[in-house]
Amino acid sequence: MPAYVVVEIAVHDVQTYERYRQLAPPSIARYGGRYLVRGGATEALEGTWQPPRFVILEFPNVEQARSWWSSPEYAAAKALRHASAHTMMLLMDGLPRDEGLPVVAGVSTLAP
Repeated sequence: MPAYVVVEIAVHDVQTYERYRQLAPPSIARYGGRYLVRGGATEALEGTWQPPRFVILEFPNVEQARSWWSSPEYAAAKALRHASAHTMMLLMDGLPRDEGLPVVAGVSTLAP
């Protein structure tokens, strides 16, 4: 079952954070992860949530995501992120790929 790491980031040291952005992707890929969202514009559809930066990572499963987060390959990048930004990060289970939910024109009909 896929797992997702959802991250809200407020960068306070752009130069150091840029080094983090260069180091993190190889460690994510090594653990089977990939970026689904990496920055970009956000729009609040309900409420007043305005994350300054938002990232969503997908991993094959929760174990791979946890292994990445605590890995030696990610340690240096994580230290740079801690030094350059305030982060709120969640790990969550996704739905099984064979859940059998109806799909219409490539979009799941499961409502939020």
